[in-house]
Amino acid sequence: MGNRGMEDLIPLVNHLQDAFASIGQNASLDLPQIAVVGGQSAGKSSVLENFLGKDFLPRGSGIVTRRPLVLQLITCPTEFAEFLHCKGKKFTDFDEVRQEIEAETDRVTGQNKGISPVPINLRVYSPNVLNLTLVDLPGMTKVPVGDQPADIEHQIRDMIMQFVTKDNCLLLAVSPANSDLANSDALKIAKEVDPQGLRTIGVITKLDLMDEGTDARDILENKLLPLRRGYIGVVNRSQKDIDGKKDITVALQAERKFFLSHPAYRHLADRMGTAHLQKVLNQQLTNHIRDTLPGLRSKLQSQLLSIEKEVEEYKNFRPDDPGRKTKALLQMVQQFAVDFEKRIEGSGDQVDTYELSGGAKINRIFHERFPFELVKLESDEKTLRKEISYAIKNIHGIRTGLFTPDMAFETIVKRQVAQIKEPCQKCVDMVISELVNTVRQCTQKLAQYPMLREEMERIVTQHIRDRESFSKNQVMLLIDIELAYINTNHEDFIGFANAQQKSSQMNKKKATGNQVVRKGWLTINNISIMKGGAKEYWFVLTAETLSWYKDDEEKEKKYMLPVDNLKLKDIEKSFMSSKHVFALFNTEHRNVYKDYRQLELASESQEEVDSWKASFLRAGVYPERSVDKDKVEAEESSSDGQIHSLDPQLERQVEIVRNLVDSYLSIVHCTVRDLIPKTVMHLMVNNTKEFIHADLLAHLYSCGDQNTLMEESQEQAQHRDEMLKMYHALREGLSIIGDISTSTISTAMPPPVDDSWLQVTGMPSGRRSPMSSPTHQRRAPPGPPRSGGRAAPGLPGPPSRPAVSPDPGTPPSVPSRPNRAPPPGVPRISLSDQ
Repeated sequence: MGNRGMEDLIPLVNHLQDAFASIGQNASLDLPQIAVVGGQSAGKSSVLENFLGKDFLPRGSGIVTRRPLVLQLITCPTEFAEFLHCKGKKFTDFDEVRQEIEAETDRVTGQNKGISPVPINLRVYSPNVLNLTLVDLPGMTKVPVGDQPADIEHQIRDMIMQFVTKDNCLLLAVSPANSDLANSDALKIAKEVDPQGLRTIGVITKLDLMDEGTDARDILENKLLPLRRGYIGVVNRSQKDIDGKKDITVALQAERKFFLSHPAYRHLADRMGTAHLQKVLNQQLTNHIRDTLPGLRSKLQSQLLSIEKEVEEYKNFRPDDPGRKTKALLQMVQQFAVDFEKRIEGSGDQVDTYELSGGAKINRIFHERFPFELVKLESDEKTLRKEISYAIKNIHGIRTGLFTPDMAFETIVKRQVAQIKEPCQKCVDMVISELVNTVRQCTQKLAQYPMLREEMERIVTQHIRDRESFSKNQVMLLIDIELAYINTNHEDFIGFANAQQKSSQMNKKKATGNQVVRKGWLTINNISIMKGGAKEYWFVLTAETLSWYKDDEEKEKKYMLPVDNLKLKDIEKSFMSSKHVFALFNTEHRNVYKDYRQLELASESQEEVDSWKASFLRAGVYPERSVDKDKVEAEESSSDGQIHSLDPQLERQVEIVRNLVDSYLSIVHCTVRDLIPKTVMHLMVNNTKEFIHADLLAHLYSCGDQNTLMEESQEQAQHRDEMLKMYHALREGLSIIGDISTSTISTAMPPPVDDSWLQVTGMPSGRRSPMSSPTHQRRAPPGPPRSGGRAAPGLPGPPSRPAVSPDPGTPPSVPSRPNRAPPPGVPRISLSDQ
């Protein structure tokens, strides 16, 4: 015979598990453990067997269960058992399971009553069980026997606590009826780990072994020593029955007959016995399952809502419908055009929060990277003056010139302007690279049509590459136009009259003033570990100074550095650091900061470093030029290298040309910084957008069979099938949850009872212990009912509170067995004493 109530629960749980398994998830029912606790030979193993309806645990007198047995029940079409220590070996005969438990216990603990906290893990697979964990624990004892250690009481207690302290563990506190219940170790542990009594069920065994004339009626009616969930009486098979192989079905019939025929328990028969214990535990499992249903329902509904819109498109899906393919192609091209434009022009939706991309990155190329590349071209002052002096001398030739030659100015200017071609081409390359990257990002949404994605990416990228040479030619044309005519009548050109009085440095200072150029976090990288190591500060860059503060509130200034005579250079990234570093140094070889020759500044990304470099350019701090040292030394050692410094007239002419060149180059740079981005924008970016909107679809149609282009990827077909399957499984799961809700009933938690009897820790002398069991009380002769009356047969009696003693610290006394003499010096207590 199995557990009938559990068999009724199994289909419900299986339906739930199947519904969740079909969508690749676990129903997370987390059914509770059931642990039996009690003294030795209290009948714990029999209670556990009765719940399962299987006969397979060792029996005997004294301590039989000497290791915890963790019994995992697993739903399975076939019935067998296996041990964790015997992997791969299946037991179909449960007599062999009992023998293996005994052998494994002896292997670890020996054969002389030794114990061990190492559990035996047994799994029972059966179609008639739920996924539960049952725990059979050693009985509590106080006196060691055999090979048992001196502290066996504490060892067994610690062993039990490992299991019963879990909130998900139902506790069966097993106590035999033929011993004092008030001294029950099981009830003491239950009160300690479950003070509210929410998960403790009292089980009274050996009711058939009580002394003649005594019964446990008051306990089973939950009147004395009450528990919130009450007590259930059971009659297990005796050792003689077990040895005689008495069938468990016959034993259950005998138990039922015992309760129906016993005068003290007849009215409680429907709430006693193994069958009722099974029913109570099964109802507890049902309650637990019902408690989890709202959370499961909410989980399913949220998932269903999240996929409903996508599934709507798949419901009437026909893969080979040509109309669908044409419509999908048009939608894909339109969506690609919209996504590309949004990435270039900017949009509030689908914003990348990790890095710059699309239009934002192109903007940075135009206004930070390109100006930075232009400024890097500026010649070193000393080198530029040398070139001007050589030009003046070579133009005069053998004659000594009296006037500053125009040709020297024009020659130097054209040479400087011609160098601008390289940064302009680099700007075009960077924009093209970002456009190609943007196309690739936009085609990611076409993953369901790999052929279409590949073809669309190829066509647009090829168009961008085709425009590359044309755009570069147009950019070069702009520079050639600048070289074609040096316009000295430009309104911003200083002219010869003002060239002697102005300098480029003054113009820069006048133009910028002391305005704030940039603020942000940077790390000072070259502070030694002895002085605190690298630290992050808040930097404020103006046209004249670089200051840093402790934080961005700018209250505690750490240092302020003038930017005059500063230049910046790149520093190689350390293999031990992920930061990107650049340095500021003084061109006059002075310390920049305290005793440091250079100030190394670091940031997390190269983009941030490039942005700071562009900001330093606006403040007049330029990058270091890499000059061939051998060439410099050769020039300095030659007599020509000093010739210009010997002639005051030549010096004056060099200064005039120098100022003229600087003035005209500033005009050219301003024009180039304005025109090149506009040209690239028109020829590359806007042209690509127009091509996608106007010509992409025609190119796709001309490249071949549209059916081939619109073939779905295997991943997409699989994804569609999975989404439809998940959709139907979610709906089925919600339907099953609704069925379970209507086909099962929750039982309310019993009301709290007065369990103060379990909180007593000490006894006053001279009185009998209140823990004396009422189970041995002899029945009173027939007569008028006692005060308060007896419940009618068949109905549970109302729980009553123990009598209150005049001494508030002394718990009530419980009547003991009559005709028993009290110990010497202890007065007899009767009901009249109360």
